[in-house]
Amino acid sequence: MKRTNCMVCNSENLYEFIDCGDQPNGNNFLYPEQVADEVTFTLSMMVCQDCWEVQISEFPPQELLFCDHPYLSGVNEPVVRHFNELAPRVVNKLGLKDNDLVIDVGCNDGTLLKAFARNGMRVLGVDPSERPGAVARSQGITVFQQFWNHETGKSLKQLGIRPEVITATAVFYHVPDLHDFVAGLAEVMGPNSFFVVQGVNLLDLIEKNEFDHFYHEHSCIHAVAPLTKLFAQHGLRIQDLEFSPIHGGSFILYVCREENPRATTPAVAEAIAKEQAAGLDKLETYKAFSARIDHNMATVRSLLEKLKAEGKTVYALGAPVKGSTVLNRAQIGPDLVEMVTEVNPLKIGRVTPGTHIPVVDEKTLTAKPDYYLVLAWNFIDFLVGKFDDYLTSGGRFIVTVPEVRIIGPKGEYETP
Repeated sequence: MKRTNCMVCNSENLYEFIDCGDQPNGNNFLYPEQVADEVTFTLSMMVCQDCWEVQISEFPPQELLFCDHPYLSGVNEPVVRHFNELAPRVVNKLGLKDNDLVIDVGCNDGTLLKAFARNGMRVLGVDPSERPGAVARSQGITVFQQFWNHETGKSLKQLGIRPEVITATAVFYHVPDLHDFVAGLAEVMGPNSFFVVQGVNLLDLIEKNEFDHFYHEHSCIHAVAPLTKLFAQHGLRIQDLEFSPIHGGSFILYVCREENPRATTPAVAEAIAKEQAAGLDKLETYKAFSARIDHNMATVRSLLEKLKAEGKTVYALGAPVKGSTVLNRAQIGPDLVEMVTEVNPLKIGRVTPGTHIPVVDEKTLTAKPDYYLVLAWNFIDFLVGKFDDYLTSGGRFIVTVPEVRIIGPKGEYETP
């Protein structure tokens, strides 16, 4: 789906500030014999010069991106820990009672819903993906296999389902039509219901050069200011917000109906003021960001070429979808990175999208490389601890965010 107008304010005043070329779906890990049929799409990002929403220029069909989705929340230890902390915090913050209903949009394998259930909540999932949804159902969680939109909200309302909380973690920037999604929320939310949404924070992305959050699943990357305008068009408002380091920097918004008696906290206006001070409403900010990304990608490729010439072995650590953006943007293939190690069984035995590097089971490695290119840089602190023996014995990590760095024991680093 080509974008010609802003997803929030409908303006056509859009500026393309970064072009990552044609890339395949970054989460479509094919078997080697399937790569001849791989499909690519334009991957570039635009910013609206009226409301400053950042969005993708072409969003592939939702069914292609999500119905056979290979991501599993439950195999990601930092995400599991985050969800186990988030659920009780939401319960306490909103004063939920035993057996209140929580709906998780994009519930995946049910990891967050299980955390809510342990805190006394009734739970229901909505997710179009077959494989993660099957995992959730096998653990006793009811999951509606569908996308969230206006019709979904209407259907739930007709069934008499009135949730106290609707959650969406790393989901609200996966939708082709923001207004359709929010209309579904407004349909089913009661006067005291809350939409608790966690998403990658645009301010963190720009300041930390996290361009690999740009991939086809992400139809947009949100800042707080544009979202206040989006929710207002549906009779909703951001009542409060928090920030979390998860995924390189995320916000957690608490959204309610306009008439909800809870007053809007000062944190909302403070966040918007911080965005303005950082220049998120200035085109120059996005142009400078793009130039920094060009530099980082040239640097990492040059480093890998140098290591190859020196006879060093390099593997990639983790195969997140964001890693596909980096590998394709910098044109890093098996000539520079021999293999990618993973713990997700839905990716092992396949190859990386576009660049076709073999993905192998981390547990089956018999030898360690000289260097790991860490594609899941957002969990670097966890990985430094997990691989302490490797780093202490002389192995090294390479990361590309916020700049290209070589990391040793205890997180010590140098720039190449």
